Amino acid sequence: MTRIFVYEYLTGGGIDPQLAGPGSLADLSALIVEGRVMRDALVDALRELDGVQVTFATSRFETPGAGEAHCMAAPGESMTAFVARAAREHDYAWVVAPECDGLLLRFHDAVGTARWLGCAKEAIRVASSKSATAACLAAHGIATTPALEPGDSAAQHDGRWVVKPDDGAGGLDTIVYERFADACAEYEARAAAARNPVLQAWVDGEPLSLSLICRGDATKLLSINRQQIGLSGGDASGDVARIVEFDGVLVDQIDQHSDMGRALDTLAHRVARAIPGLRGFVGIDVVWHPQLGPVVIEVNPRLTVAYAGLSAARGSGLTRALLAAHGVRIERCGAARANSATYEVRP
Repeated sequence: MTRIFVYEYLTGGGIDPQLAGPGSLADLSALIVEGRVMRDALVDALRELDGVQVTFATSRFETPGAGEAHCMAAPGESMTAFVARAAREHDYAWVVAPECDGLLLRFHDAVGTARWLGCAKEAIRVASSKSATAACLAAHGIATTPALEPGDSAAQHDGRWVVKPDDGAGGLDTIVYERFADACAEYEARAAAARNPVLQAWVDGEPLSLSLICRGDATKLLSINRQQIGLSGGDASGDVARIVEFDGVLVDQIDQHSDMGRALDTLAHRVARAIPGLRGFVGIDVVWHPQLGPVVIEVNPRLTVAYAGLSAARGSGLTRALLAAHGVRIERCGAARANSATYEVRP
């Protein structure tokens, strides 16, 4: 029996909703819903595999169903200590956490490489920073959005500008400006407050995401998804900043055999080669620009919300393939075999 511990940061006690400020409670609630969707999809998929025993983390704000194997941090126990303790009681730990404030890196160290089901530490470190990711991809000739600073001579752009956390997730605290001067003022205010901002040109086009399985030097593009992203606020004069809002993702929206699909498949393999250590499920956020084609916005070195839709559509074969990407092979019975797709991961 292979024992797997699943920890999703928001539902596992990482943030106390009662401590959130009034302005951030709605954003936090939305993220908790997304976190629960990912966690439940992963736990359900693992339960379908013969030979797997799964335990998931919960918090005092949730009452799991009868018979569900779960655990939570002890009073006063830090999240990293809790995850480290729970990981030691299992063969593997599958952690879903944001990259902000070095969270995913700290959980990697708490679990240890031998039990970690996820990307390698060096890949997490690069992907945790939008500026580092952009620099890495640009060095490999991949179209991306470079991080700029006020007064940068490279800031020649007639369109809009975006200011966001360098290590942010989920579109939180991401603001779009029509004027470069306004974006610079926001950037400088955040920098003065040690909020680690990044300033980039806003890329117009169709927001997409790519879902991948990575294994060593091999990569499989699972799905091309459409992201539901909008801008709220602002006015016709452009005097008011507009806030980026993420409203979910629609999986499997573009045929991989189409011209666009083939271009994105090539991009997925190039990104995977550019960032060594990507492993298991990886997400790439892309905007398809009308003239430039695909421009990479960021890389997510972890499970994303797209996994839930893909898991529901494709069955246990997907999760089995993700485990295999980490060298974990689960024996399957005949009944499970009939409902399991196979995924060839190629260089």
